[in-house]
Amino acid sequence: MNICIFASGSGTNFRALIEAKKSGIIKSDISLLITNNSDCGAVKIADEFDIPHFHISRKKYPDISEEEYAEIFLNKMEQHKIDFIVLAGYMKIIDEKIIRKYHNRIINIHPALLPAFGGKGMYGMNVHNAVIESGVKESGVTIHYVNEEYDRGEIILQEKVLVESEDTAETLQKKVLKLEHRCYAEALSMIERNYEF
Repeated sequence: MNICIFASGSGTNFRALIEAKKSGIIKSDISLLITNNSDCGAVKIADEFDIPHFHISRKKYPDISEEEYAEIFLNKMEQHKIDFIVLAGYMKIIDEKIIRKYHNRIINIHPALLPAFGGKGMYGMNVHNAVIESGVKESGVTIHYVNEEYDRGEIILQEKVLVESEDTAETLQKKVLKLEHRCYAEALSMIERNYEF
């Protein structure tokens, strides 16, 4: 598979997937990065590993229709012969046109056990704060397919961590991030085994 990573932030899951490729855990080629933030850590990682990257955001294209905007993404991915999209801390909604074109070929990672603590506004530290405030005893990571419903696509893999009484949102985030780095590569490896090349 030829993979495109969508990322907005530090890129730690992006780096973990590159390392998983280098160590043979995944076989797919990471061929492209698309970001809405040209200053993010993910761009520096792409440069470090000579992975082409493109900044596509509404700030760059304020005056075009939603359809034309979606076409910019699709054209870039076509140019790079992309088979599969991996969202790795991408902070924008994916256009339905892209979801339809890449049906069952877009995955996302969420820092909680969906369907709990998912949906609009539930990303990053918002999730970990909500988990701590709720008093639940477990959190974890969910890798799922992306569909038109936010955080509602079919679940591929979940793994749990204990939420201990002394945990804060920050300590929980660290625990979950460790899981993310391992589990995302595991989920991708599972997909590769069943993927129609």
